[in-house]
Amino acid sequence: MLTLSQLSKSFAGRTLFSDVSLQINREDRIGLVGPNGAGKSTLFSLILGEASPDEGRVTLEKNVTLGFLPQESAPAGDETILELACATSPAMSRVQQAIQRHEAAGTLEDPEYHEALDTFTELGGWQLEPRAKQILSGLAFRDSDFHRKAKALSGGWIMRAHLARLLVQEPDLLLLDEPTNHLDLESLVWFQEYLRTYPGAILMISHDREFLNELVGSIVEISQSKLHRYRGNYDKYVVEKAAREEQHLAAYKNQQKEIASLQQFADRFRAKASKASQAQSKLKQIDRMDKIEAPVAATRSIKFNFPQPVRSGLRVITLKNVAHTYKNNDGSGDLPVYRGLHFEAERGQRTVLVGPNGAGKSTLLKLLGGALPLQSGERILGHNVRVGYFSQHRGDTLDRKHQVLESVLHSPNPVSEQTARTVLGSFLFRGDDVFKTVGVLSGGEKSRLALVKLLLDPPNLLLMDEPTTHLDIGSIDALIAALRQYEGTLIFISHDVHFIRAMATTVVHISAGNLTPYAGD
Repeated sequence: MLTLSQLSKSFAGRTLFSDVSLQINREDRIGLVGPNGAGKSTLFSLILGEASPDEGRVTLEKNVTLGFLPQESAPAGDETILELACATSPAMSRVQQAIQRHEAAGTLEDPEYHEALDTFTELGGWQLEPRAKQILSGLAFRDSDFHRKAKALSGGWIMRAHLARLLVQEPDLLLLDEPTNHLDLESLVWFQEYLRTYPGAILMISHDREFLNELVGSIVEISQSKLHRYRGNYDKYVVEKAAREEQHLAAYKNQQKEIASLQQFADRFRAKASKASQAQSKLKQIDRMDKIEAPVAATRSIKFNFPQPVRSGLRVITLKNVAHTYKNNDGSGDLPVYRGLHFEAERGQRTVLVGPNGAGKSTLLKLLGGALPLQSGERILGHNVRVGYFSQHRGDTLDRKHQVLESVLHSPNPVSEQTARTVLGSFLFRGDDVFKTVGVLSGGEKSRLALVKLLLDPPNLLLMDEPTTHLDIGSIDALIAALRQYEGTLIFISHDVHFIRAMATTVVHISAGNLTPYAGD
């Protein structure tokens, strides 16, 4: 279906790929992994033809279609959500517009109208809308959302609508860049099940290891400008990679030992006439060797004792008889979320809030954090409680003039520059990234920086809304390591099953304004 042949690509003087090859067949399920900046997005650009290789070629079989979901910034215009989902190709859009134009003008006898209808039928147009509605519903759009303007949606919901369009389009090869970023847990489960039976091939970048474990049949790792393919899911890749690295290290050490022995002989006897030819032979033997590259040092897990918060009282926070309503989008009236809500958390609990989209998970977190005013009822903080609230918009509160490193060094709990760099590196700020000013950072980078600052000055009640969204797998592990040290109380929302299993001691399911607690994850 798709072949990369002896492909090389450099960017800004740095080699991303050197003589790499890859074959993608129909129905392949491949996870693409590698450290931040390794070239994952560049590989997608090469496949899509948005970038050209310096050497080698990308070969796509005739009539094979590609579909791409970017990580961010999909466009939205005046079309409705349903129209966006049904806009599967330029040809389909043109024929739909032609039909609508003739119907509006009443020219239903025009041969062009009937020709447009025939084309619409050939393109599968009559099945398009029911299929789009089914997929939109799976991604948590309500029937009442279908005719809303797409441009009225938040960025996350626009991305969902574009994901729906891609699934309706059903290309032969899906290229997905962090497709779960904007999904809640229930939508993610639906999406995962949908992809199990997807008829085409899938190449995806994802930080969600459980998602990769459930779906992929192989992992392609970008490392040292090469592509290494491992059969099996993500967990199997981790095991096989460790074994491969161990074998590589052993082979490298053995070869270095042999080289040292040969070099020692040559150095010792090259000055002696009787041994000079032997010494020269040893040096030639070294030159003829197929040298094994030195292994790249494995990324070390974070070794830092994060500051601990001041100890709170046993009862940390209580909501009593709280009610909250929103206005309907069309202004037709109030939409009640909670009535007579009661919630409490004790010191040391780690609670995850789960439930369908729109159930009120983020609303509850905002009520607990004081980010939403109470419309009725009470919010009672326990003794010595200090609340910290993390959401994807927390980065907007950072000082735009500070550099990344400077911002961390200005935290209330001072740390050394070396410690600050170590922690920032674990959250994807490496090398000269630490000297960027906050004002030039992307939304995801600001979010990661805000997370670092929060961990370095932790409250004793930590509220987190989707903290893993802009992290990679290694950074999620660093966050888990930091939160496992944390001695305060944690209440969070996440669609990352691995993160939930690692962190939650209590699950609270929210549905129709009711809270149901469960022990464990």
